[in-house]
Amino acid sequence: MINIQIVDDHKMVVESLSKLINESSEAQVTAVYYDLKSCRAGLEQICPDILLLDIGLPDGDGTDFCSEIKKVYPRLKIIMLTTYKEFSIAKRSLHNGALGYILKNAESEEMLAGIETVSKGKQFLCEEIDIILKSKRYEDVVWLSSREKEVLKYIAEGYTNKDIAAFFCREEETIKTHRKNLLIKLNARNTPEAVKKGYDMKLIW
Repeated sequence: MINIQIVDDHKMVVESLSKLINESSEAQVTAVYYDLKSCRAGLEQICPDILLLDIGLPDGDGTDFCSEIKKVYPRLKIIMLTTYKEFSIAKRSLHNGALGYILKNAESEEMLAGIETVSKGKQFLCEEIDIILKSKRYEDVVWLSSREKEVLKYIAEGYTNKDIAAFFCREEETIKTHRKNLLIKLNARNTPEAVKKGYDMKLIW
């Protein structure tokens, strides 16, 4: 049996994925975590064969965490499990030590095939990401939704999360999520860097 642990802050994703894996004949989920802090603590107790790791987590960026834990557990095989299709994010994940990259909307068969392939020490990319990585024209492209561009523009103009939430009649937590996504998509360490990249890439003006 392939021992798997999952790190994802969406309970429904964790539950459905755990069900899929546990009903297969080749793997089992031995632990689940909803943030990076609990994952760090869990790995100190027992290290699985494969870690399914989300990118956008409440307390950090999964791609950075990937690099961090590979230094401590070099034999741990990591599959990024995410909704992000951006070339730059997939490339950074693989550079930081991930052996697989699978979108959350992947078919069950593709998910299980990815787990089996990575367990053998081979790289696995879901079909959509494989196409993107092989296409040079995607290399320097960053995709932001229209709402993310609007949020980035307001951030650049100095508005707070509370202000922006009021503009869109949304909860402040929603704006915080947009901020987190912008940092990940733009591969930025902080808000000023995200704003600078936004201007440089002509995402805002």
